[in-house]
Amino acid sequence: MPATPLPRLYLLTDRHNTSQRPLASVISQTVDAGVRMVQIREKDLETRPLIDLVQELMPLIKRDEGKVFINDRIDLVIALDADGVHLRSDSLPLPLARRLIGNKKLIGISTHSVEEARKAEREGADFIVLGPIFETPSKRRYGQPLGLHTLEAACRGSRVPIFAIGGLQPAHVPAVLASGAYGVAVISAILQAPRIHDRTHEFLSQLP
Repeated sequence: MPATPLPRLYLLTDRHNTSQRPLASVISQTVDAGVRMVQIREKDLETRPLIDLVQELMPLIKRDEGKVFINDRIDLVIALDADGVHLRSDSLPLPLARRLIGNKKLIGISTHSVEEARKAEREGADFIVLGPIFETPSKRRYGQPLGLHTLEAACRGSRVPIFAIGGLQPAHVPAVLASGAYGVAVISAILQAPRIHDRTHEFLSQLP
């Protein structure tokens, strides 16, 4: 469990999913609206362009003490002093990641079942992202949506914050929280919104 509470809204980047707007501009708008936790999740970028992007986005996210996570790249988390790494469920095993990254940085992990979420907690994840909860094109490769019943089962008894992901809109947030989720993780619902500031506020207004 992180020493200080995590933000309840976790934004994941996708520069191909911004309605053709520059990613830095979109992220800046979300931070202005209150986003304080961002995963830089540009899986298709080679190392040098990814470094450039992280160095561009990190000051924007950090200007209001936001937390920056980098998808899967422990080397870049260490080199660029990000707040933590976000691992895929089939990535480097969490205990090995912890050995490399140490205890001062955070590890989040994506999971797709109750069993994976339980395993992540046992192995020392600082937070868990579970999904897809609802239908979403970006998560179709993970199978049918898990639904709120699976989210509730995973959250029951968990001592680690669990973020729901997959097809989430602001209207879903009350039911997601009622199922026991700590917060929500979002990609296109914010990145593609015509009015990013307003959509971000719609999410934040539903969260504690």
